[in-house]
Amino acid sequence: MSQHKKTAGRAPDRLIVGLSGASGIVYGVRMLEVLRGTGLEIHLVMSKSAEVTLAHETDYKVAQVKALAHVVHQNTDLGAAISSGSFKTMGMVVAPCSIRTASEVAYGVTSTLMARAADVVLKERRRLVLMVRESPLHTGHLRTLTQLSEIGAIVAPPLPGFYARPETIEEMIDHTIGRTLDLLNIETGLVRRWREPADDTALQRGRKRKLSK
Repeated sequence: MSQHKKTAGRAPDRLIVGLSGASGIVYGVRMLEVLRGTGLEIHLVMSKSAEVTLAHETDYKVAQVKALAHVVHQNTDLGAAISSGSFKTMGMVVAPCSIRTASEVAYGVTSTLMARAADVVLKERRRLVLMVRESPLHTGHLRTLTQLSEIGAIVAPPLPGFYARPETIEEMIDHTIGRTLDLLNIETGLVRRWREPADDTALQRGRKRKLSK
C-alpha cells in the first residue's frame, strides 16, 4: 500500500474508488487511469470478485490496477481509514457496482469495507455515485435502486451517450467516465458536451492517460 503525502496545513482532496465484481471492470480501471491526472488522492478498495472479473474481461493484472491508486485498502479491513466518517473525503464512486454491492449499501449491510465506506459517505452527506451494471432488472432490483436514491446515493448506470457520436468502444467508455466524474465535479476533458464547442485538445489529452502494460 502506497502512502500519499499530505499538503501542509490541510488534508488533501480525496476520492474513494470501489471496484466490485460486476461485468464492466474496464470502467473502473479507466476511471483510475483518468483520475491519476487530476491531483486527487485516490483510495482504492477492490473486491475479490472484481479481481476475478478483471482476469476474465481484460489483460490487466491486479497489481497494475492497484498501482494506479495512491492508497489501497483490503476489502476485509473494516478498520481502514475510509471506514470512519472522521476521515474526510469528497465522496466515493463504485465502478462498476454489482447488484450485491448496491443491495448491501441500500440496506446498511456493512460486512465489507466497500459497503462500509459507502455507508459512511452517505451518513456524512457526501456524494456517493454507483455505476450499477445489471440488465434486465427485476422488481427487487428496482426497489433497491429506489432505496439507494431515497437515502442519497446517485445511481448512474454506465450507459453510452450516442449524441457524442463515439467511433470506438474506448470513446464510449471515456465519455461515460467523464459524465460520471461530472457528478463529483471532477473535470476530465473527456466529455463532448451537448451544444458546446468541442475541446479536442483536452479530449486527446484525456485519452492519452493510458496504463503502460
